[in-house]
Amino acid sequence: MAKKVSLTVNGSRFNIELDDAFANFLTKQMQADFNTEGNNDAKTLLYAYVRRNSELFKHEEEAQKLLTKLEEKA
Repeated sequence: MAKKVSLTVNGSRFNIELDDAFANFLTKQMQADFNTEGNNDAKTLLYAYVRRNSELFKHEEEAQKLLTKLEEKA
């Protein structure tokens, strides 16, 4: 089942349909990063993008460290 998620950036409303489980997760994340009831400027969008990619980078580093440890033990 699909669920609609919406965000306004620079006065333009963007609506996307996502799987329910991912839509619920994304909605919570967006509420932490954006004004989900009003307008967001490009700067807000850029900062959120950089913040999330920083988190992804850290997770990738941690995963690689764990993989290296597992390979060393094998």
